[in-house]
Amino acid sequence: MSGILNSSIGRKFAMALSAFFLMIFLLQHFAINILSVFSADAFNEASHFMGTFWAVQYLLQPVLIFGVIFHFVMGFVLEIKNNKARQISYAKNNGAANSSWMSRNMIWSGLAILAFIVLHFIDFWIPEINTKYIVGDMSGMHNGEFRYFHELVEKFHSPLRVGAYVVAFVFLALHLLHGFNSAFQSVGANNKYTKGLKTFSKIYAIGIPAGFIFIALFHHLTGH
Repeated sequence: MSGILNSSIGRKFAMALSAFFLMIFLLQHFAINILSVFSADAFNEASHFMGTFWAVQYLLQPVLIFGVIFHFVMGFVLEIKNNKARQISYAKNNGAANSSWMSRNMIWSGLAILAFIVLHFIDFWIPEINTKYIVGDMSGMHNGEFRYFHELVEKFHSPLRVGAYVVAFVFLALHLLHGFNSAFQSVGANNKYTKGLKTFSKIYAIGIPAGFIFIALFHHLTGH
C-alpha cells in the first residue's frame, strides 16, 4: 500500500477510489434526507435503521470516517505536489491557460467542505453518539416519539446555520464538477463512454448539492 501511495499515479488512483466511495455515501445520505420532505415517519424509520443496524454502526461507519480522513489528507498531499509542479510550469508558460479555475482551487473548496463536515458532526453525529453511547439510549425515542425528524427541523430554524449549509453545498458542487471528471480520468475511464460520464458527473455534481440545499431551505421556510 505504501509503495502505491509513493507514486504519483498511485496517489491519484487511491484519491479517485476514495472519491467514488464518498460520492456513493453522499447519494445514500441524500436519499434518506429527502424523505424528510415527504414523510416524517419514513425519515424516522430510515434514520433509526441506519443508526442502530450493527453493520452500519460497526463496519460502514468506521470505514466512512477513514475514507473522509484519507480523502482530505491525500487531497492536501496532491495539492502540495501539484503546486510545486505548477511553479515550474508557470516559469515556462502560462499554466493558468491550460487549467480551469476550479482545478487550481480545489484546496479551497476542500477546506470549505471540511469546515462544513465539522459543523455537520457538531450538529448531528456527536449528539447521536452522545445519546446512544454515553446516555445509553439506543431506542431513538424522545417523549414517546422518534427524535430524528424533530432534531433535523430544529437545526434548520437558524438562518445563519441554513446559510452556512447553502454556501457549503455550493462549494461542494464546484468541488464535484472538477473532482468527478478527475476521478474518472485517474482510473482510466477515457473511452467511448467519456461523454456520457461527463454528462452524468455534471448532473450529479449539481443535482445532489442542489437537493441538499432544497432540503435545508424547505425545513427552514416551512418549519417542519
